Amino acid sequence: QLQLVESGGGLVHPGGSLRLSCAASGFTLNYYTIAWFRQAPGKEREGVSCISRYGFITYYADSVKGPFTISRDNAKNMVYLQMNSLKPEDEAVYYCAGRDSSSCSRNDYDYAYWGQGTQVTVSS
Repeated sequence: QLQLVESGGGLVHPGGSLRLSCAASGFTLNYYTIAWFRQAPGKEREGVSCISRYGFITYYADSVKGPFTISRDNAKNMVYLQMNSLKPEDEAVYYCAGRDSSSCSRNDYDYAYWGQGTQVTVSS
């Protein structure tokens, strides 16, 4: 069974950058499409970005298109989310999630495997 662990969250000033990491274990990562979701207090969980098994397909929510970049290194069983130009509205708990499929989905119910989340705080 795929297990996912996020890291890299923290406190950053507006305009700053963070790189989130998602470490996979338990199964070969290239079987899975991986997405990042986020959830802010009082809000629904939303899809941020997704990358297909071999990285040929990527998806970004309109709100992060440009400043955020998703990437993966299947040899290291890692997926990354580089977040630049962070804004207070990017503050949330960020989760990586996996699905046994070659395609991305924006829907959290399409993902069977989830990490525990990492907090991103954007504040001056």
